[in-house]
Amino acid sequence: MNNLSFWEQQSFFHRYDVVVVGSGIVGLSAALSLKENDPGLQIAVVERGVLPFGASTRNAGFACFGSMSELLDDLSARPSEEVFALVERRWQGLQKLRQRLGDAQLHYQPFGGYEIFRAEEVAIFEKCMTRMPEFNRIIGEITGEKEVYVPADGKIKEFGFHGVSHIILNLAEGQIHTGSMMKSLIDLVRQSGIAIFNGLTIERLEEQTDRVALHTGPGWHFSAGKVLVATNGFARQLLPDLQLFPGRNQVLITKPLRDLPFRGSFHYDRGYFYFRNVDEPERTGWSRILLGGGRNLAMEEEKTAEFGTTELIRSALISLLKTVILPSHPVEIETWWSGIMGLGDEKKPVVKMVSPRIGVAVRLGGMGVALGSLVGEEAAEMLIAANS
Repeated sequence: MNNLSFWEQQSFFHRYDVVVVGSGIVGLSAALSLKENDPGLQIAVVERGVLPFGASTRNAGFACFGSMSELLDDLSARPSEEVFALVERRWQGLQKLRQRLGDAQLHYQPFGGYEIFRAEEVAIFEKCMTRMPEFNRIIGEITGEKEVYVPADGKIKEFGFHGVSHIILNLAEGQIHTGSMMKSLIDLVRQSGIAIFNGLTIERLEEQTDRVALHTGPGWHFSAGKVLVATNGFARQLLPDLQLFPGRNQVLITKPLRDLPFRGSFHYDRGYFYFRNVDEPERTGWSRILLGGGRNLAMEEEKTAEFGTTELIRSALISLLKTVILPSHPVEIETWWSGIMGLGDEKKPVVKMVSPRIGVAVRLGGMGVALGSLVGEEAAEMLIAANS
């Protein structure tokens, strides 16, 4: 038996009001929102990894809310009110993130978001052009921008892409530095007096009369008045009845390149593929290419909570890099990684109480940067209301 000592129990795990399981964007944002609402709350964030373990430190750093072909794909399966309501929540979440941390801490760059179309996708591009005035009117009301989407075919030659027939530019999107974002959030949480315990796995939640017992991997337990599960793609390990599944995204980053001909965040094939520049601030004129995605090539296989890469998707990403994105330059890959998203048959996040003292805030659908701050705030409001 590996019980906590008296000193550990008294000093580190003594009667928390709220414990948040998961230290990603949602979990940290929820903890901060709770503390801002009531500074007297005793709050702890528990994380099984040394770093946030999932997607929050592993995403591409896109400050985006939806490419046109992705939104058209969504509209083919869902009512327009639902699709654009989610766009609005993504936009609001991005603004909350920028307000909370500031653009300097995020390394926010308003380079725009581009969508590329190859020759075989001309029909999709033409459909996008037909719907562009409608999209600009609806999303313009959300963002306050007169014109959000514009054709940008003139950029093809400048960017040096091969086999790209058309480009659409989203003027309201940008990019951030994912690592700086998460480090800033963690620093802010700790400065607020919220405890963070890394390397601690919660194996089971047990709701009691007036508390929730959290049973840990080391074999001991502690308790809280309420618990928020914010582990996204891993949430079913604690709450198996949730309507979500994990989705793996595979990512590469190149070695530094001199005079990269483009800057911005790029989507391809309804957003299933994505790439961007990652500038080297200490080396003027040098950048890297971050490229990821391809989950649609093996949908069932990529419904996994296991990290790693596969030959099928690695080959597809390398081919896209060397034949389309940078066909005229030698390029070397420095490293690969993967992240685990929380997905579902619906794209709407799950924010609800699953019992009187246990809440959940998950299923970000690969839009954690955009939605995380807003969903965290909504989760905090939900827990507060559950006290009433």
